[in-house]
Amino acid sequence: MSPVTIRPRKVRRVAFIIAPIVVAFFAVLGTLLSGSTGAEDGGVFQPSDRIAMVVLGVFIAAGVLLIARPRVVADEEHVKIQNILGGYDLPWSVVRTVRFDRGNPWLTLELENDDVVAVMAIQATDKEHAVTGARALRALLAAHRAAHPELAAEA
Repeated sequence: MSPVTIRPRKVRRVAFIIAPIVVAFFAVLGTLLSGSTGAEDGGVFQPSDRIAMVVLGVFIAAGVLLIARPRVVADEEHVKIQNILGGYDLPWSVVRTVRFDRGNPWLTLELENDDVVAVMAIQATDKEHAVTGARALRALLAAHRAAHPELAAEA
C-alpha cells in the first residue's frame, strides 16, 4: 500500500478565510487610531501603537492558522501524527486499534499500553473524507499485521 496523507478539510478552509480577515481588521483598526483618546490626560495614539495593532492582528491570525496544521502521514510501517501542538511518530506495532467513535470530534489511536492518541487531522466535521481517512488507516494497520504475523500472535 502506498503512503497516505490526510489533512482536515473544513477547518482548514475556515482558518484560511478567517486569518486574512483578522489581519485586515487589525490593519484597519490600526489606521483608524489617530489623534487624542479624548481623555483629559491628553493620551495620544503614536505610530508605534498603530504598528502594534497590525502586529497583534498578525499574531492572532497565526494562532488561527494553527488549527489548519493537523496532518497524518502513514505507511505500512509507521504513522506520523501532527496535531495543533505537538505530534507523534508511532510504529504500527504499538497501535492496538484505530477508533472513530460516534460523538468524538476526531479519530483516535488506542495504543498497546492503553494510551489514546488523538488524530486531529481526521475530524468528524469532514464526514465522508473522515470516513475514508479512518478506513485508510485501518487498512494500513491490517496490512502491517498481515506483514508481521509474529506481532499479532504476541497481542
